[in-house]
Amino acid sequence: MKVVLIKDLEGYGSFGDVISVKDGFARNYLIPRGIALPATEGNLNHVNSILSQRARKLQKEKEKAQTLAKKMEGLTLEIVRQVGEKGKLFGSVTSQDIAQALQEKGFDVDRKKVMLKNPIKDIGMYTITLRLHPEVSVNIKVDVKPVE
Repeated sequence: MKVVLIKDLEGYGSFGDVISVKDGFARNYLIPRGIALPATEGNLNHVNSILSQRARKLQKEKEKAQTLAKKMEGLTLEIVRQVGEKGKLFGSVTSQDIAQALQEKGFDVDRKKVMLKNPIKDIGMYTITLRLHPEVSVNIKVDVKPVE
């Protein structure tokens, strides 16, 4: 029996795939649990329309991320922190601090999009990567300065 998957099924395929399975597996497991639908013309058209909607949505998100990346190119953030001896910070500068500084500049970026391996613990200039979309990233500079 041919079915079209409406949920990802490990070992068989992902959303929108048309697979051939035994009749009993389809009738007793896949269809009752909402994992698949019979591969009729109407069901295939329905799944294809959902896939095209998802593709358009992902394309819009990518375009939005690209315009934001163009605006952010060459951006330098200044973060001022208390400093102890030898230029060590009291505390550190985290991705949350960078996201907050970006928000103050007018850019709405989630802290999870700031690719910071380790918190910044020294004063100086750092290059930070922001992953705005799986295919779009931009580098900004963060200047950590001591309180004067």
